[in-house]
Amino acid sequence: MKKNIKWLMIVAIAFAACNKNDDTDTIVSDSSDGLPLTAGSANFSKYVSLGNSLTAGYSDGTLFIEGQKGSYPAILASKFAKVGGGAFTIPFMADNVGGFTIGGTQFQGPRLFFNGSAPTPVTGTPSTEILTHLTGFYNNMGVPGAKSFHLLAANYGNPAGLASMTANPFWVRFASTPSAKIIDDAMAQSPTFFSLWIGNNDVLSYASGGGTGVNQLGNLNPATYGGSDITDPNVFASAYSTLVNTLTANGAKGVVANLPYVNTVPFFTRITPREIPGLPVANVTQLNQLFGGINAALAGASLPPRFETLVADDGNPATIETNPLLIIDETLINISAQITAALTPTFGPAGAGFLGNQYGRARHARSTVGNRDYILLTASGLISPNPPGNNIQPGIPAGLTPTFAVRGVTFPLQDAAVLTADETLQVKVATDAYNTTIQALATSKGLAFVNANSLLTQISAGGIYDSYFNSTSNYVFGGAFSLDGVHPSPRGYALISNEFMKSINATYGSNLKPVSLGDYRILFPATLN
Repeated sequence: MKKNIKWLMIVAIAFAACNKNDDTDTIVSDSSDGLPLTAGSANFSKYVSLGNSLTAGYSDGTLFIEGQKGSYPAILASKFAKVGGGAFTIPFMADNVGGFTIGGTQFQGPRLFFNGSAPTPVTGTPSTEILTHLTGFYNNMGVPGAKSFHLLAANYGNPAGLASMTANPFWVRFASTPSAKIIDDAMAQSPTFFSLWIGNNDVLSYASGGGTGVNQLGNLNPATYGGSDITDPNVFASAYSTLVNTLTANGAKGVVANLPYVNTVPFFTRITPREIPGLPVANVTQLNQLFGGINAALAGASLPPRFETLVADDGNPATIETNPLLIIDETLINISAQITAALTPTFGPAGAGFLGNQYGRARHARSTVGNRDYILLTASGLISPNPPGNNIQPGIPAGLTPTFAVRGVTFPLQDAAVLTADETLQVKVATDAYNTTIQALATSKGLAFVNANSLLTQISAGGIYDSYFNSTSNYVFGGAFSLDGVHPSPRGYALISNEFMKSINATYGSNLKPVSLGDYRILFPATLN
């Protein structure tokens, strides 16, 4: 089971300061406009939130108590309570270590913190046991890992499905029964107001796996999908329509949010396509001879070149050039045979054959706007401008120098480490289709609508200034994201909650006051009480 359940996201080089600043905003009252508080036409007495990890309060690679307390639904509920909102229950994890065990075997966690030089797991062992079932119903029904159609799926909380990954451990832990659907447990609480932010995982799982899944466009049977596949837009539209129609059937009002483009988060942008600085002259000379020979083989096959001419370090730190990373692109024609033939005179049959297999579908990464390859954050541990050590490529024939030993420089990063420009486009097309569905249903039902896509785009394009803070997507100086590079930081969740309240106020005539971002830290410390 341990090999089949992959819930841990590994991240690498980072830096952030955990701080909490005083907010000096002057307010007239505890409302957004200085007038007495009102819910407007909304009824917040029974608020239920549905979604995935973003709704649950996931942060720093896992779920833990303080992260759950700072989720955007928990922040909203604290504001709703001032205008008639009721209690808001959360299926809390057992500790602040984060992660969980199944039958005593650890599958995820601990959470990450910044240790002064890099993110590292906190000390401790997760005490949350998935098979220790929670009773009752919970207002925060964010289920990490859930896709749109999972909210409608029976047996998604059945422990018997954990080994085959047809069940979700987080939902297993607090579903009312093993066969209960997430939507049914939500409706069992008779919500008067709801939030729905779902669909991120319908594309994110594909993107964060480097496009190794399948774009299921045209396949209307989600039961046949793999965990890292892109959901067909019609499947998404059907699931989302069912969710919204069900949630509003008894007159409940609510707020929905669309989906951001995955390439606006630091998990995809922290490592640039031109990440290799200062290559030594000897390495560059050998590499350019190699890549030049392959480009010549391509030209002989009437194919365009795939490799740039690399630039050596000129010794001036102010002008150290960066060189493109070497990646695999599985959409390319495999020219292993042509490369082997072209390089045999130089490297002999064994060496040329080895290089032919390595470079048959390789090329240099692209950094052009609109045609960019995205190197995943998880690839940072594979990339090094020089050997030696843990980056040596195995299987190198005798006679090849150590120059031919560095992954990402002389050997390509594999498909799972890169979201290529073509794969990025597939994700964008699906996201746009999902967002069209979300916007249309919000309009037809008169629901409050949060343009999370626009919000994340602004954050990635320079930041959003609020409460005297500029929140950006810089990893991790920007303050908007946690150390996993995908999920928000405490301050990021606060910023999101303000966007939700802004939309709720505009739609229902309420006047909820936004939170001050200065009350929320950038990252969690190593120790949490």
